[in-house]
Amino acid sequence: MTLDEMPRDRRGVVTALDTRGAERRRLMDLGLLPGVSISAELRSPLGDPTAYEVRGTLVVLRGHQARTVHVELEDR
Repeated sequence: MTLDEMPRDRRGVVTALDTRGAERRRLMDLGLLPGVSISAELRSPLGDPTAYEVRGTLVVLRGHQARTVHVELEDR
């Protein structure tokens, strides 16, 4: 599943980034690397953008950016 599809009350692990170039480098600089735990924390009233908790920091991504991050849900 992609990050924009992840339920708000669950944690996931980044498995892949489906983008190239400067956009990929930006996501990696923000800490979105394969194996990193991530959760959706805050959604704007209209649903875009969304704030995600990554390594103790909130990172805000727009929907088109979140669709490029593949995640696998963690077991509860």
